[in-house]
Amino acid sequence: MEFKWTYQEQDQLLVRTFLKRQGISKKLLAKIKFHGGKILVNGTEQNVLFSLNAHDIVTVVIPDEEAHETLLADNVPIEIVFEDKHVLVINKPAGIASIPAQYHPRGTMANRVKAYYVAQEYPNQVVHVVTRLDRDTSGLMLFAKHGFAHAKLDQSLQKKQFIKKYQALVAGDVETLQQHGNISLPIGRDLSSLLKRQIVETGQQAETEYWLEKRNLICALVDVQLHTGRTHQIRVHFSAIGCPLLGDDLYDGAMNLGIERQALHCYSLTFPHPFTGEELSFKLPLAADMKEIADTL
Repeated sequence: MEFKWTYQEQDQLLVRTFLKRQGISKKLLAKIKFHGGKILVNGTEQNVLFSLNAHDIVTVVIPDEEAHETLLADNVPIEIVFEDKHVLVINKPAGIASIPAQYHPRGTMANRVKAYYVAQEYPNQVVHVVTRLDRDTSGLMLFAKHGFAHAKLDQSLQKKQFIKKYQALVAGDVETLQQHGNISLPIGRDLSSLLKRQIVETGQQAETEYWLEKRNLICALVDVQLHTGRTHQIRVHFSAIGCPLLGDDLYDGAMNLGIERQALHCYSLTFPHPFTGEELSFKLPLAADMKEIADTL
């Protein structure tokens, strides 16, 4: 894959420094150097210590990424929301993990995306997961289609340039929910469980903002935006205020209201394109099982 830039400044600058400014890491530079890539200045191959002058054209050829043999391919269709040569946005169903685990090497979205890449005969075969969802959370997931895009998207994540919004169905003390509220409670591990998290003073700071969409005496539909990214954050926070998610048995959610998975759906994802900078924004309707309940409120 080839990328091209024009150096616009008047002062000389090392190629290495210029490429760092473009988001190319030391690791990626090593890959370019030792695995068949190239760095060209005005069409002539150069090394990273070459000095650039104004209006020089820098071209980087990044070698293709061969597939990891350890990631198995599952030939199950995926629902594509958006795709170009750098990013892939999909709609993940509930009940499917994002990535494989040691004793569960297949049956995940990463396995399905791997099969899609193979079928399309893409030159870059490595699956790069940018945003994950819990197994039972449905909705928008973002993949980078090559390592450079992944690095650029990670930089945007670190700069908090991503906006993810969720819809959740909660039950319990729903009459206490405000029309608009913030839950700011620290989250840490529950030492009695390998999976569970809890509110604990020594935990990591966590902030969840929500808007009440509608409710009845039993449950409510809320629109949620995370301002931090802690494990199980939405589930832990709503359980802590007495309104656990429907179907979330790990955090005492009601299991008798027509849904048996945590009623959480990532419906909105906004982020800057890794190379054009254009704001990309995608939305999904509420998942069918959640909509069936929400329509009764």
